[in-house]
Amino acid sequence: MAKYRKLSRTSSQRKALLRGQVTSLLANGKIVTTEAKAKEVRKIAEGLIAKAVKEKDNFEEVVVSAKVPRKDENGRRVKEVVDGKKVTVYDVVEKTIKKDLPSRLHARREMLKVLYSVKEGTTKKDTKEVDLCAKLFDEYAPKYAERNGGYTRIVKIGQRKGDGALEVLLELV
Repeated sequence: MAKYRKLSRTSSQRKALLRGQVTSLLANGKIVTTEAKAKEVRKIAEGLIAKAVKEKDNFEEVVVSAKVPRKDENGRRVKEVVDGKKVTVYDVVEKTIKKDLPSRLHARREMLKVLYSVKEGTTKKDTKEVDLCAKLFDEYAPKYAERNGGYTRIVKIGQRKGDGALEVLLELV
């Protein structure tokens, strides 16, 4: 018995397809695809969620000081003249950040091997980068902490009109 489905693609095409579908599933919560693809995507997605659940509390909070440019009411940097030159004025701010411990950092890097970068927004001006690893650790891991596997559900929709392939809805439980 084979360990995975080939999906009638070369290895690089198959890997790209599965990475894209896993990324879409975790970003949107559900995808519509064929049954064979859904079963392969489910394996990968459940593995990523399991890693996130295992490492969800494996960090330490550190207080750091950072120099941040002072801004006026329009959002522009405040400048003052020093020795005949315009220089930006900076304020020192204390911030609390989460510092990953080594095992969580490794898990994050393993997730980044699979997930593509995702941008969210409607227009070009208000698009922003979404950190799916942070979403896995902060949103999905606490949600599935009490659950032992089975993070996804496959619901059969019916046959596709074009080629008659069985379509399913793959969603996070």
